[in-house]
Amino acid sequence: MASKADFTFHELEQWLDQHRVTEIECLVPDLTGVARGKILPREKFTEDRGMRLPEAVVAMGVTGEFPEEGPYYDVISPTDHDMHLRPDPATVRLVPWATDPTAQVLHDCYDREGKLVPFAPRSVLRRVCDLFDAEGWDPVVAPELEFYLVARNTDPDMPLKPPIGRSGRAETSRQAYSIDAVNEFDPLFEDVYDYCNKMELNVDTLIHEIGAGQMEINFFHAHPLGLADEVFFFKRTVREAALRHDMFATFMAKPIAGEPGSAMHIHQSVVSKATGKNIFSNEDGSPSQEFYWYIGGLQKYIPAAMALFAPYVNSYRRLSRHTAAPINIQWGTDNRTVGIRSPVASPAARRIENRVIGADANPYVALAATLACGYLGIKNKIQPTPECKGDAYLGDYQLPRSLGEALQLLRDEKDLASVLGESFVTVYTEVKEIEYAEFMKVISPWEREHLLLHV
Repeated sequence: MASKADFTFHELEQWLDQHRVTEIECLVPDLTGVARGKILPREKFTEDRGMRLPEAVVAMGVTGEFPEEGPYYDVISPTDHDMHLRPDPATVRLVPWATDPTAQVLHDCYDREGKLVPFAPRSVLRRVCDLFDAEGWDPVVAPELEFYLVARNTDPDMPLKPPIGRSGRAETSRQAYSIDAVNEFDPLFEDVYDYCNKMELNVDTLIHEIGAGQMEINFFHAHPLGLADEVFFFKRTVREAALRHDMFATFMAKPIAGEPGSAMHIHQSVVSKATGKNIFSNEDGSPSQEFYWYIGGLQKYIPAAMALFAPYVNSYRRLSRHTAAPINIQWGTDNRTVGIRSPVASPAARRIENRVIGADANPYVALAATLACGYLGIKNKIQPTPECKGDAYLGDYQLPRSLGEALQLLRDEKDLASVLGESFVTVYTEVKEIEYAEFMKVISPWEREHLLLHV
């Protein structure tokens, strides 16, 4: 049978037969990365090869709210039109924790004329990848995804705490790269790797990061759409495995005060379809002009893309000085204090790492946005600033400090909108505005502690 990347619907049906699948989870990622959709019996899935959902389903906030008026409804019909969802055969995977044989299949969103719904996250990434394809380029990415394991917490007013490991104790100190600290959670990670193997997720290295209970998983480099799918599936997998071991897994950017935040660093390069070679390197092995232009594009457009890389109010708590997260758009070789890092690598593997992106970002949106920045850099021949060879934390903040500021920058940046799609930017910013308004209704413990009797 062909590889899944080349699956036809006939081969998809053969795969479902081979695994004796009786139910299908028909999934579409929404703006937050939540899995929306329906669960269908196998017969119904085979008969319909798709389903319909209201178009606003992929365009709601993390609270489940929709804008009540404004530009949002210039894009999304106020009469709540249906989207026509078509399964992507290449995305079929088992649901390894299901009791009955169950598969999950990602769907793309189309309108009634058969065009991709432009504000659906998968559509946005497809749009950007098509721009690279038109230039004869293949973008290559490799995410590094950080997350925390925390003790079960059913009270949102209570701070999160590290979970209890095999020793019966919770971590109380920093355990960066500790093998023993990872082994504390061996039963959980055995399940995670087993699930990933059954789902054919190409996860690579697992490490313990700096924070108490903070882990990182690396993915093998591949095409952006397939890797975004894998990150999407992986988040579901880790959350499910953690629940089965009486703990939570969270991809919040800053879940625990006093601990480092969680990032999704994305390594990226571009390969010429004509030659099969990395366009970031010249024939003599030196960095190419495209390499520098790509960096220049990231430097120019990252501030405007921050609402896509850091999509929640909580996201900006991570981006502070000396917390293992960047505050700048400087670039440097083998320098982890900068926002844009070039790891030491052979000419064939020369790449650029965007260290600004949070673990809470939608993987489809984040990959589309970082590739869009680099694409614009090459197309517009944007030269980067001189390389930073010192501690970039000693410099000024170069990123927006709040979601409100980031949303305004995104609205004002027309180049990004031209690549990502104006309708997507409109829907995204309007949805984020209602999330911000919901947050502002909540009075925090800090405000009660310091303002109640002092002002």
